[in-house]
Order: sequence, then structure tokens, then C-alpha cells
Amino acid sequence: MIEIRIHGRGGQGNVVAAYLLAMAAFEEGQYGQAFPNFGAERRGAPVIAFVRIADHPIQRRNQVLHPAFLIIQDQALLHVPGVTDGLLPEGKILVNSTLSSAELSQELQKEVIAIPATSIAKEVLGRPVPNTALLSAFLTLTELLPDDSLGKALSRRFQGNVLEKNLQLVKQAASHVTVGQWRGEKHATSA
Repeated sequence: MIEIRIHGRGGQGNVVAAYLLAMAAFEEGQYGQAFPNFGAERRGAPVIAFVRIADHPIQRRNQVLHPAFLIIQDQALLHVPGVTDGLLPEGKILVNSTLSSAELSQELQKEVIAIPATSIAKEVLGRPVPNTALLSAFLTLTELLPDDSLGKALSRRFQGNVLEKNLQLVKQAASHVTVGQWRGEKHATSA
């Protein structure tokens, strides 16, 4: 089982990202679990979402305390106490940032990949919602699921022009990272 924690702010599509990732796993015949945790429901408030992906039924129902991967939708959250807590020693971080991956990796003493997901989303979607771009980059880095799995999940949620723009965004975001760079870095945990 692979555990992923997604940190973002209200309005960035954090919860949608978790559900899309779990749905993408389901599309590939795997088991997926996704659920959010948030306080005051307001735009800009910190939001955490949890995702588990496994090839067997998932029995665990608690928050993800020791993720193999963190997806951070707002680089400012990197400085909020507790955001990187519990990340496995070999864990990886994907962050929406215009800073360099090397700079952030040195600062956090963890492997960090940074992509300008908000900028990419603004360019393609016309809206500053980084979630789909980050999911595309994550799946490209890990090869956890086949290339088209995110597209399948998106097609269950969107249609028409919104779907087409999101599919375009998936392709563009994937080109910002190295295919398979984190393949084999799954750090599975028990059920």
C-alpha cells in the first residue's frame, strides 16, 4: 500500500486531487481511498487530504501519518509546522513552486521536485488551480499508474471543454518532470 498526503489551501482543489488520484487507481483495477481533513471551511485555509493506493482491499481508516509522498500545493505551506512530519526517511516531496528543486531539496534535506503548477494551470485553464498539474507530475515521476489513468479519472468528473483543457494540462505538466524519476520509490506499508 502506498500512502500519500496532499497539503493545500481551500480553493486549490486539494480534496478533488485526492479523489482523482484514488479514482485513477480504481480505473486501473487497484484499490483507492481518499478523504480530507480541514478546519474552518474558507478559501485559503489549510486543507489536508489523504490517499492510499493498494492492490488489495484497504483496511486502514485513519489519517496518513507516515506518507511515502507529500504533494504540496502551496510552497508557503512548507514553512507551516507539521507539514513534513511523518514523511518516511526515503520519502519524496512534490511542491508547487517557482523555486528550484535543488534549492528546496537543500532547504528541507529531502528530495523535492518543484514545478510551477499554478502558472501552468493559469496558462492552460485560465484559472490558478494547481491540483491536476501536480497529479500529472506525480504520476509521471512515480509511474505508479499508467499514463492515461488520470485522464480516465478526469473524464468521469468533467466533460466538454473543461475535460479537454484538463487533458491538455496533464500533458503539459508531465513535460516538466523526468518520467520514472521516482519509480520504485513506493515505500509500501502494510494494510
